[in-house]
Amino acid sequence: MTAAQDGTNRLPDDQLLNRAAELGRVLFSQDRDLLREAAHRQQIGGEFSGVLYGHQERLTIGEYIRELELICLAGQPEEFANRVEYLPL
Repeated sequence: MTAAQDGTNRLPDDQLLNRAAELGRVLFSQDRDLLREAAHRQQIGGEFSGVLYGHQERLTIGEYIRELELICLAGQPEEFANRVEYLPL
């Protein structure tokens, strides 16, 4: 599901992380500001459901989709709790 599909694409990053946690979803983002919010939460012991980050110029959208498909097949959402992972793995 995309943030646009959920109607949350205009939420501030802190609220977007909260919404993902409510849904039990790990976020994929190419937004560096979201990384700052996740890092802040890690520093203060705040919780979030996890962030998968992909730099906008590193891979194509298709390559990121393939990476995400592999992660979905091999991992469980709870394995990413309070973590930031950088793609490609």
